[in-house]
Amino acid sequence: MQLRYTFRVYPTLPQRKSLARTFGCVRTVYNDAVAARRKAHAEGRPFPSTAQLDKLLITAAKLTPERAWLAEVSTVPLQQALRDCHAAYRNFFDSLKGERSGARVGPPRFKRRSNRQSARFTRNGFRLKPNGRLYIAKVGELRVAWSRPLAAEPSSVTVIKAPTGKYFASFVVAVDDDAEALEPLNDPGAETGIDLGLKDFAVLRGGKVIENPRFFAKLERKLKRAQRDLSRKAKGSANRAKARIKVARVHEQIKDRRDDWLHKQVRTLVGENQALYVEDLNVKGLSRGRAAKSIHDAALGRFLVLLESKASRTGRTFVKVDRFFPSTQLCSACGAVTGPKGPAGLKVRAWECVCGAHHDRDVNAEVNIRREGHRLAPVAAGLAET
Repeated sequence: MQLRYTFRVYPTLPQRKSLARTFGCVRTVYNDAVAARRKAHAEGRPFPSTAQLDKLLITAAKLTPERAWLAEVSTVPLQQALRDCHAAYRNFFDSLKGERSGARVGPPRFKRRSNRQSARFTRNGFRLKPNGRLYIAKVGELRVAWSRPLAAEPSSVTVIKAPTGKYFASFVVAVDDDAEALEPLNDPGAETGIDLGLKDFAVLRGGKVIENPRFFAKLERKLKRAQRDLSRKAKGSANRAKARIKVARVHEQIKDRRDDWLHKQVRTLVGENQALYVEDLNVKGLSRGRAAKSIHDAALGRFLVLLESKASRTGRTFVKVDRFFPSTQLCSACGAVTGPKGPAGLKVRAWECVCGAHHDRDVNAEVNIRREGHRLAPVAAGLAET
């Protein structure tokens, strides 16, 4: 199993210039590779291989006056850029043929200077020094803000420059599948259903509620002001570049707060429960409706991905209940499907069944999700073993 550890780095001014040169060369090689494959497609020729592009766009290009500056940076990130381009095209074709799960992937596009910049180095291009510095080939030793130790020796590192101007080092390490396994909880009550929503982020066993933090909604006015200031700046001016960074900082603030909150919630849920049962939501479909902004703000899809990953690594049971299971409409007392239905039923927060049971909408759904997940747990465990 591979994990990624990301840390803030603080390059000096000369190192920032070297990194800018490296990012530019990586972006150029990637864009040249995309252009070469587009040209081959337009002319009806087969796509050039990565080895052919390596010789043409790196080795031979360094000998030309137009690309002689490619020799000023390490060859390692340039070769990785070609591999990234090849992987992007492979994902695109696999998506077209239906061999790749998930949303449809488009063809690779040219990289831009104003977006997130990155350069990946394999073991030939970096070293961890005894003094805690990160040595990058033809850049130097970078000061790293280590917040925790690495679980193993890293196989690669990606140096990233965020749109806000901050620098990060992202390490990839290989660990055993049970490296983060937790002690099993023998308490029969240490399991919960998770009913996700927008009014409350989640309702857990016993009616425990996780409130929806609404990070985007809280900073939306600040973001609107920053975007309005950006729209009024002349294109190409220094003031527009400064305004763009202000917009990026607001987006970064929203993202960092949300990610920190999600990771903390996931760690708490995994630590307190041996089994977790959730509804397999169609987040992409929900995000097309009138509540799209709220759906994106809640990041329900990312929460489910993080929860499933953490549960798998720590040895907890994780089961997804089918999205068409009537968890809200089903009476948890008698089993009759008498709950609120359709779009009109979304406003109904409490209802009474014909059997006389009075239900809170979300608490009742959690009970049904937990029961169905408990029933499916042996089947899910058998599929995981095979």
